[in-house]
Amino acid sequence: MRIPGPAEIRSLHEKYAPTTEAFTLVHRHCEIVWGIAEQLLSSPHLAHVDAELIRAGCLLHDIGVYRLYDAEGRLDHRNYIRHGLLGHEILEAEGFPEPLRRFCSHHTGVGLTRHDIVSQALPLPPADYVAVTDEERLVMYADKFHTKSRPSVFLTPDEYTTYVRRFGEDKVAAFASLRTEFGDPDLGWACAVRRHGRGHEDGRRSGVAAAPNTAKGPSRHVR
Repeated sequence: MRIPGPAEIRSLHEKYAPTTEAFTLVHRHCEIVWGIAEQLLSSPHLAHVDAELIRAGCLLHDIGVYRLYDAEGRLDHRNYIRHGLLGHEILEAEGFPEPLRRFCSHHTGVGLTRHDIVSQALPLPPADYVAVTDEERLVMYADKFHTKSRPSVFLTPDEYTTYVRRFGEDKVAAFASLRTEFGDPDLGWACAVRRHGRGHEDGRRSGVAAAPNTAKGPSRHVR
């Protein structure tokens, strides 16, 4: 399977982003999610996963958000939960294979089940949208520690646990399982960048630790 690199994925974001502001918000978030995932990948017990696939999944997972902006650049918050399926459709139209498309449609929350969709009357076709592979689960997990709100916010594992509890103790248990599987990320670099209001390159020049650069390959050999 051919896996697109950061430059190709950035071009896709630029193609579908309706405004520069939307591009900055979504693409920056995807880069941060990859930074978190790359950090977690340094654990020896994850040496078996495909780092290149995870990088692509992180950088692509929210591309469907662009389809929720109207002509005036306003985001359709009511239908936001559809962004995963919309991203799946974008990647399908672009000719990407199902394993890549699933990073879009199977990363929401800690997994959406058919029961969730039916019982909550969510605007999605009833089905299970649950991350299955280690790569899918890691992308979904890394995504939980950063939001695209204005301003964007980093969440600690305990803060996300508090947030997800509103959706039921089964979701709390699912997140706890992910923490056990992948460990807690060190968000110190993220907090430093947020305090200084700088991106990757500006953070380096100022001596502030910054997220990994997506222009480089994964920090370890892909297996």
